[in-house]
Amino acid sequence: MNGWRKPLAFVKRDLSVLISYPLAFFLQFFGIFATILMFFFVSRVFGHAASPYLEAYGGDYFSFVLVGLAFSGYMTVAMHSFAMSIREGQMTGTLEAMLVSPTRLSTILVSSSLWNFTFTSLRVLFFFLIGYVCFRVDLSRANLPAALVVQGLTILSFSALGIISASFIMVFKQGNPLDALTAAAFSLLGGVFYPVAVLPAWLQPVAWCLPITYSLHAMRLAMLMGASWRALAPDMLILALFAALLLPCSLIVFRRAVRRARRDGTLTQY
Repeated sequence: MNGWRKPLAFVKRDLSVLISYPLAFFLQFFGIFATILMFFFVSRVFGHAASPYLEAYGGDYFSFVLVGLAFSGYMTVAMHSFAMSIREGQMTGTLEAMLVSPTRLSTILVSSSLWNFTFTSLRVLFFFLIGYVCFRVDLSRANLPAALVVQGLTILSFSALGIISASFIMVFKQGNPLDALTAAAFSLLGGVFYPVAVLPAWLQPVAWCLPITYSLHAMRLAMLMGASWRALAPDMLILALFAALLLPCSLIVFRRAVRRARRDGTLTQY
């Protein structure tokens, strides 16, 4: 239990901030409903045209895009929550106190974003609840254990990019200039709103070099088609390789960024 004391303290802090703004909390969920409704009408207009590209996922465009909208939230949170936590610590003057404490650097990073990932998971559940109750999205065949494993691998893969972004904040006091480009590339090529198969032939290999492509492909197979562990194993393996390669590199980059900020005496500057 002692090992969870510090992460839970971070969660308690972030939760108290969230519930102090109840209107903003409820507006987020209203925004989810409005987004789902918009894409439901889009699917009524263009869904039939996309059906030939969606046979592997059941052929329904609305179900396809619902999964993309729900789980792309993890990409956004992973890429921005670490940097936002570092920036907030710089501006409130708590960053230096955290970094000179005996708490491990990795624990600080994970704990500072734990609530954001928890809240994103609640948003994902709300996406599927609205889709199932209001729009009759068929989730009866969903392989939930496999989907949870894919979700975990997705978070690990994307978190590496977020930690690198936090390193830029630590050293330059500004965001990573590649953040916007990376997010746009992931949304454009990763199959969030449309299948990768509709991309030009020369762009499709590029799309399959991104972790989000494997994440959404596996998640749609698991949630919409009830794919077996064997069928999902190739995507899971590639996501695990992304995580195994990127996470250690990102932590090394962040440690070096912290050492440089300490050496320059700029931990409290912003």
